[in-house]
Amino acid sequence: MQTKRTEIRAYAKINLCLDVKGLLPGGFHEVHMIMQQILLHDDVAIRWEEEDGSDSGAGAGAQDAPQIRISVGTNRPYLPTDRRNLAWQAAELMAEEYGKGRTGRIRVDMKKRIPVAAGLAGGSSNCAAVIHGINQLWDLGLDLEELCRLGSRLGSDVPFCVMGQAAADPVLAPAFAGDPLACHCAVASGRGTDLHPVQGLISDLVLSKPPISVSTAEAYRGVDEAEIPERPNVEEMVAALEQNDMTVIEKNMINVLENFTLKRYPIVVYTKNKMQELCKQGKVLMSGSGPTVFGLCGSKEEAKSICEQMREVNRESFWTRTTR
Repeated sequence: MQTKRTEIRAYAKINLCLDVKGLLPGGFHEVHMIMQQILLHDDVAIRWEEEDGSDSGAGAGAQDAPQIRISVGTNRPYLPTDRRNLAWQAAELMAEEYGKGRTGRIRVDMKKRIPVAAGLAGGSSNCAAVIHGINQLWDLGLDLEELCRLGSRLGSDVPFCVMGQAAADPVLAPAFAGDPLACHCAVASGRGTDLHPVQGLISDLVLSKPPISVSTAEAYRGVDEAEIPERPNVEEMVAALEQNDMTVIEKNMINVLENFTLKRYPIVVYTKNKMQELCKQGKVLMSGSGPTVFGLCGSKEEAKSICEQMREVNRESFWTRTTR
């Protein structure tokens, strides 16, 4: 048996702004938003245990059926480790697409730091890491366009996580240095999978997740009925990011899903108000459908100090910064 192993950093994301336009065919909501990768990450180890007799060049017939077993482990005992886990689904998809003639086992072990069901794309990022890892271990040589196509079959946030990992992960970055899709920040439209790389935000920040979960589907359904008093100007924010114009950036840091989540969950309102009280000079916003709230800070020292105070409110509070 031959064993190959790699480890990928599965970075979280925040939404610098998020607008919801309406329903698309198929039931997805049309979005227009800016996604920003941050340094907070899970560590995802992917191992390929190739059994004797595996032949990636086998011909047609019974040999073409994938003979690949999948196992997933994590340091969070409450998370599923079967087909319900996106990391498992990613391994299964790669086996179906590129596992013909291979025999062996894909083993995925996730050391999680990103809060679960938090609006930070933790599960999507783990999924993207598995796609990247198998691409590497099997020497497939797939470019980011193809990897994003695969990721879009598993979740709307997965393609951005694929792109961000290609730009920031030290194992992956050299191979994707010339790929225009490798980026830390992108405008997302459609159902979130139509992505255009843009200049990212440079900032230290604090994250704080209240001890609840918010259903993404519930939030999107709820915002359909909510009054939305203001929306972000995404194009204006893109231009401001290029100039590092914080006044215009912060003016457009608007997440329309707050119009549902803040009304439905008072603890998110409390978290946001408390963080804004501490982040005196920085904008505070909810990420995704919530419940995580993030605040921009002027320095690492300020972020660490605010984080310590926010941990008295919510245990799952972190200081970090954007990737760049």
